[in-house]
Amino acid sequence: MEMKKRIGLELRNKTPTEVAELVVDNCRSSDGEVEGLSDEYSELEILSMVNVGLASLSKLPSLPKLRKLEVSDNNISGGLDTLAEKCPNLTYLNLSGNKIKELSSIEVLQNLKNLKSLDLYSCEVTTLDDYRESVFELLPQLTYLDGFDQDDNEVPDSEADNDDDDDEAGPHGDNDDEEDEEEGSDEEEEEEEEEEVGLSYLMKEGIQDEEDDGDYVEEEEEEEEEEDGADVRGEKRKRDEDDEGDDDDDE
Repeated sequence: MEMKKRIGLELRNKTPTEVAELVVDNCRSSDGEVEGLSDEYSELEILSMVNVGLASLSKLPSLPKLRKLEVSDNNISGGLDTLAEKCPNLTYLNLSGNKIKELSSIEVLQNLKNLKSLDLYSCEVTTLDDYRESVFELLPQLTYLDGFDQDDNEVPDSEADNDDDDDEAGPHGDNDDEEDEEEGSDEEEEEEEEEEVGLSYLMKEGIQDEEDDGDYVEEEEEEEEEEDGADVRGEKRKRDEDDEGDDDDDE
């Protein structure tokens, strides 16, 4: 698909001024130049044109808000001097897989004062002696070259991703409140459990006391019955003796 047509499809019923990110990878430039873009894309911040057959960026329109440009796997060999004029706020530039052979080809990037990250993977210039030291010396504004800083520390996630993580994490105060609420809930649950255990114990004790009282009452009743029986037997023996006495008298 031609680049111009692809860009038209990517608009998706938006006007150029409403587009902040545009990806047209793997389409085709008919003459090796940027096609279908104009100064109307004034709000564009991210532009990706990977593997589209670009040989030059001379026809790139003015994109004052552009901060990230992906043009890897093309045929660019020079002509980067227009970037400083048309994309003054560029912070990330990916030129990997292009035909950059000499340091002089990227010397013009000195004018991109905000450039922090530059990728030149698979470019012939990376085979030069002291390549990394030379590029960092040539472009002192750089923080990362090919994904690593001068101390070979790998580039972290983008600032945008970090900002998103911070927003998700929220202020520390909010987290503290949530932790306090969770701790409060745990304490309340423990208190409720203790109360339930206490009630269960008291109920069990009450039931046991009632059973013990019942046993005690039964024992008392048995003892009273035994005493009553003994009294009855005693009275009977006494009556029998009296009756015998009366019989003797009659004789």
